[in-house]
Amino acid sequence: MSSPSPLDDDEKPSLSGDWRSFRAKLVAGEQLQRPEEVSKVNDLDTVVDPPPPITMADKWAHVIHEPEKGCLLIATEKLDGVHIFERTVILLLSTGPIGPSGIILNRPSLMSIKETRSTALDVEGTFSNSPLFFGGPLEEGLFLLSPKVGEGGDDGVGKSGVFEEVMKGLYYGAKESVGCAAEMVKRNVVGLGEFRFFDGYCGWEREQLRDEIRAGYWTVAACSPSVVGLGSVGSVGLWDEVLGLMSKRKVM
Repeated sequence: MSSPSPLDDDEKPSLSGDWRSFRAKLVAGEQLQRPEEVSKVNDLDTVVDPPPPITMADKWAHVIHEPEKGCLLIATEKLDGVHIFERTVILLLSTGPIGPSGIILNRPSLMSIKETRSTALDVEGTFSNSPLFFGGPLEEGLFLLSPKVGEGGDDGVGKSGVFEEVMKGLYYGAKESVGCAAEMVKRNVVGLGEFRFFDGYCGWEREQLRDEIRAGYWTVAACSPSVVGLGSVGSVGLWDEVLGLMSKRKVM
């Protein structure tokens, strides 16, 4: 593991919101199309009925071949016995020029920020009672922020330009942006319950992660925002849940 800053990300695609869902529908449609139907499409003399519309569930996940910002890295059995990464689900925050970085989502919190005496993620005691989750072996304080829709929070967070959008409605920040986050809490733009704080993160050199994926250490998956919502952070059952979603239709 290397130690690139999670905020070093020159590859910032426009996240308009629904392109992941659109891709998931395409994947689901390809999987549902039977081989005989494909042959009919190639037969110009055969009239083929249009495929039925694809309806996506609120929660979905499917395999992708290349890591991307906002994807999941799911530990395979090859990492069983490696305590830090065994059965982990990592949310990739960045695919920047130095290398990819992300945070472990499914390690339960054992202490609050106050109990760990971590001043880097607190400002004037604003977040002192917030639980602190283990995000990875590399030293850095990070947080996820998911402002509630309909209360002006999402607009305020998105327009601030301080936080990086990982996927629709989910942002992240580091110690440099904690002050702004605390100020937003004081102004009631966002609430304390809309944050999750992490001690540490995971990082790779640029080609290192691809090498680990080729070696079979990680399964790469795209997922709906509801899968990685703040309620999923710290859930030890997240690994099983994501694998279950991926196998539900053989595309997920």
